[in-house]
Amino acid sequence: MLFAFEMGWAIIPITILLILLSLFMILLVLIQRGKGGGLAGAFGGAGGSSAFGSRAGDTFTRVTIIVAAIWILLVMILIKIVPQVSPPNSSGAISQPDSGDTPE
Repeated sequence: MLFAFEMGWAIIPITILLILLSLFMILLVLIQRGKGGGLAGAFGGAGGSSAFGSRAGDTFTRVTIIVAAIWILLVMILIKIVPQVSPPNSSGAISQPDSGDTPE
């Protein structure tokens, strides 16, 4: 548990980086060329053509895999450094530790 307190300062920067990386990965997937045309081909769109050339698909695929791996690594790091909070008991009251004195 000592590790969580030492790295507490990094929670906000890692969370911001994770959100930015998520948005980048969404955009990266959206600009990739479809393999089979999908719905764009069914409606007469140019599903097979790529705006970035024929070799762009391989590059985007590699970059997407690298970004996804970094995203997963950041999520695992964030899970380790965020302190775990125990859920409250069902009555909603905070239980006090027993001091050993029992009322008579």
